[in-house]
Amino acid sequence: MFHRDAPRPAQPDSLMTLTLYGLKTCDSCRKAVAFLKARDCSPQFHDLRADGLDEDMLDRWIGVVGWEALLNRRSTTWRALPDGAKEGLDPAGARRLLLDNPTLVKRPVIALGDLLLVGFAAAQQAALVEALESRGAAAG
Repeated sequence: MFHRDAPRPAQPDSLMTLTLYGLKTCDSCRKAVAFLKARDCSPQFHDLRADGLDEDMLDRWIGVVGWEALLNRRSTTWRALPDGAKEGLDPAGARRLLLDNPTLVKRPVIALGDLLLVGFAAAQQAALVEALESRGAAAG
């Protein structure tokens, strides 16, 4: 899933830092990093397990893509949760669950300016290439 925020004031490309949020052990995150490095882009890497998940950042992500897109229901962490924690989730419950278990975030989450990508399928890769090309590959 990908989404662009509402327009923001223009920023120089040097301020458009590309940040990849994920886990160092995640295959999708590793593929995304390799994909970016092959395009001469070095993203900042934020390990959700080691560095945590900031409430304000999560709220922004939820506001942009929704909690359903962020919650990885195929993860080991999800399967290990008690059934009661998984049933009847609402936005507040999902937010609390994601904050308590950052490894539940679908990975990677890639932020570049007003672009927010969740996952790394073909659509996200194409959107990322387009965003990098439109910025002259100056991100990162």
